[in-house]
Amino acid sequence: MKLLLAAILLIAAPAAAWAGPASDAVKFFYVPQVKFEADAQYRDHFTEPVTKLFNLNDQATKKNSDQVACIDFDPGLDAQDFDQKTISKTLKLSETVDGDTAQVVANFSLFSEGDDSQREMHWSLKKVDGKWKVSDIASRTSDWTLSQLECMTGQDQE
Repeated sequence: MKLLLAAILLIAAPAAAWAGPASDAVKFFYVPQVKFEADAQYRDHFTEPVTKLFNLNDQATKKNSDQVACIDFDPGLDAQDFDQKTISKTLKLSETVDGDTAQVVANFSLFSEGDDSQREMHWSLKKVDGKWKVSDIASRTSDWTLSQLECMTGQDQE
């Protein structure tokens, strides 16, 4: 019985290595189903400055519902197209916590084949009222940061 328990712990240990409260906040957006971060129903998972961009995206969508708003891709994937099974199978998360801030790195593949399928996403988190919330997302694959993206469509022009 002890041998069986030891074997189970050895098998589970690698998965537990990336598990943690900050990583769990990021994992939520990838599995069991990818969630579109800018969707209003997930807004409570974010803080400024990202919420400001998401709000501008909402305004742009309302003003011109027949046009692409500011965010025309899934920020957590750095893509529009993906295979859920591949993401679920390849997702690796690692976290670094420093007090009330954390960095979670998500590495995964969008598809089982293709050189441009690999992604490395860096999620910045802040602890707010005891919960980890996302303050920014950056793609190391494509070299952009969500908080730096502009969304002029939702703003009134002067």
